[in-house]
Amino acid sequence: MSKGNLQVGALTLGMVGTNCYFVFDESKSFEDGKKHVIFFDPADKGDLIYNKLTEKGFVIDLILLTHGHFDHIGGAEKLRELTGARIGAHEKEMAMCKDPYLNLSNDYGMHLSIVPDDFYRDGEVIEAAGMKCKVIFTPGHTSGGCCYYFEDAGILICGDTLFEESVGRTDFPTSSTSELIRSIREKLFVLPDDTYCYPGHGEMTTIGHERLYNPFCGEEYL
Repeated sequence: MSKGNLQVGALTLGMVGTNCYFVFDESKSFEDGKKHVIFFDPADKGDLIYNKLTEKGFVIDLILLTHGHFDHIGGAEKLRELTGARIGAHEKEMAMCKDPYLNLSNDYGMHLSIVPDDFYRDGEVIEAAGMKCKVIFTPGHTSGGCCYYFEDAGILICGDTLFEESVGRTDFPTSSTSELIRSIREKLFVLPDDTYCYPGHGEMTTIGHERLYNPFCGEEYL
């Protein structure tokens, strides 16, 4: 999928079908002649991700996490090892990334723990792979969940905050229904209608569609 010069590629991995995205600017030229990307939420099999992207001439410059649940971080450590890319997450998601109980990996016998290299604040602008994206803090699914907004291209990597006509679950450790709905209404629904939303599970949607048809974002949930 493309919007302007930015291209969004996807892999769906792991036991619960997590969407892993990589974004790159096709108009940018790099000295190595390759396409440099930001990779989001490496759910599983970091070696597979690395091999697939490398075969197609991609270089991963940065790994960003929308949140720290096991199905979004399972391939992160291996991918960092293979690429040398740093891993970033919101500053309030450190405990989730590190704690196998909080990130639910204990429930599946995985015992995952990862320490990101960089922690970001709400509104911070990240520059990598010749692109810029803004951190939008959207707690609710987890206490440190966030989305990444490529404003010029109208692209939002929204993790498990917002789905097509649905929202992320709030029955997990650190979750809050009212906080999630407030995040969506106050942080995401203020974005332009034609913003493309790329969720952690399921199909792409738009802000305009969700504002009209999402049944979980009404006042009664606040």
